[in-house]
Amino acid sequence: MAASAGGRRMRLAWKGAVAGLGLAALAALAQPAVAQEDGDRLAGHELAMRWCSSCHVVDPAQQTQGIDAVPTFASVAGMRSTTLSSLRVFLSTPHTPMPDFKLTRDDIANVSAYILSLRR
Repeated sequence: MAASAGGRRMRLAWKGAVAGLGLAALAALAQPAVAQEDGDRLAGHELAMRWCSSCHVVDPAQQTQGIDAVPTFASVAGMRSTTLSSLRVFLSTPHTPMPDFKLTRDDIANVSAYILSLRR
């Protein structure tokens, strides 16, 4: 009976260890997704000023004028249809006459975070 109780404890210990490793692996996998989903609005602002400001007014304090027919980032942020998901889709899909910048997922998350930060 002692051997059977010891075997049961060993099986429970293994199950606990496996479950703990599984949870640790899931947590490790989830971390980059959370960081990517949140985005870095300052990095997004910097990228948008570098790549987008020749056509768009990216920053309300921007000194240069964008193209009249092109929406400002603040007006995009103010649209009811603008969500994190809609920005992700839009920024990951080529649109003429917009240049195809080939943004990374982090770039998209960062620019999206910046645009959404302009909401009033």
